[in-house]
Amino acid sequence: MKNTENLELELDDNTILSTLFGVNDSNLSIIEKINDVQIQYRGNKIKISGNKKSIFETRQTILDLFEKAKNGDNIDEDKIRDSKSLITMNIKESNQMDFFIQTKKRRIVPRTNNQNKYFELLNTKNIVFAIGPAGTGKTYVAVAKAVAALQEGKVNKIILSRPAVEAGEKLGYLPGDLKEKVDPFLRPIYDALYSLLPFEQVEKKIFNNIIEIAPIAFMRGRTLEDCFIILDEAQNTTRTQMKMFLTRLGKNSQMVVVGDITQIDLVSERESGLKDALTKLTKISDIGFIELNEKDVVRHELVKKIINAYDKNNKN
Repeated sequence: MKNTENLELELDDNTILSTLFGVNDSNLSIIEKINDVQIQYRGNKIKISGNKKSIFETRQTILDLFEKAKNGDNIDEDKIRDSKSLITMNIKESNQMDFFIQTKKRRIVPRTNNQNKYFELLNTKNIVFAIGPAGTGKTYVAVAKAVAALQEGKVNKIILSRPAVEAGEKLGYLPGDLKEKVDPFLRPIYDALYSLLPFEQVEKKIFNNIIEIAPIAFMRGRTLEDCFIILDEAQNTTRTQMKMFLTRLGKNSQMVVVGDITQIDLVSERESGLKDALTKLTKISDIGFIELNEKDVVRHELVKKIINAYDKNNKN
C-alpha cells in the first residue's frame, strides 16, 4: 500500500470478539475489502494498516460494531456496510434517527450520498421520483419507507403498482385471478416486502387488502387517501398512464415513482411517461427528484462493473 500508516486499537471485552470478527474472521475480511486496509490482531489488540482516512474510518467502524455486538446484535455484511456508510457521511449518532428507515425485520441505512438525498426527499416531499440503474436500491428503499409508514400508523394502506408491458396490459388473457396475473411483474417488490416483514405478515396484509397489488390500468378513477403508493418500472408507463397515476394522489398520501430511463420497453421511447414527467414536473417544489448512478449500486460489486461496462460500450 502506498503511504501506509498504522493504527492500533485495544478492545475491552474478549468475549465479544468472536461475534465481532465473524466465523473464520469473515467480518474482518469484509471490513478490509470495503475500507482497503489490512487488519491484524492478537487477542483483543488490533492493528490497522492503510491510508490515514481509511484506518480512521476502519477504527470507527470496528468500535461501532463492537458496541452493537455488546448489545447482542448479530454482525453481518449489512451491519458492516451500514456502519461504514454512516461514518463516511459523517452522520453523528445523535442524528442517525433522521437517516434510517426502521422496519420490524431490519434497519435500512443510506449507503451513498445520493441515497442519503433520497431518504431526505422521502421525509419531505409528497411525490418523489427516483431514477437510476439496477442495484441502486431505488425500489427497495421506497418499499422500506412504505412499510415503516404503515407500521407507524402514518398511512392505512400500501399500494404497489407496475406497468405490465410484457402483457400489453391485457391481463385477461393470463390464467388465474388478478393477483396471480400481476405477480410475475411485481416479483422485485415482493422480494423487498419479504425481506422487511415476516412472510406471514406480508401474506396476511395482502389478504386483508392492507397491501394492495394492482397494475397501473386498475388505478383509473380512484382517489388514493391515507396510502403510500409506489409505481415501479415507471419508464414503461405511457404519458397518459403517468398523468393518470399522479393525479390519483389524495389526502395524507405519498407517492414514489421508480424507474430506469435506460430500460424502456415501449415501442417508442418518446412515449415514456417517466421521461415526459421529468421534463414537465421539475419546477414543482412539492415533487422531489433523485438520480442515482453506478456509484450508488449496493448489490454485488460485480453489478457495478457490469453497468460501467455497458455504459462505456453504449458511448462508443
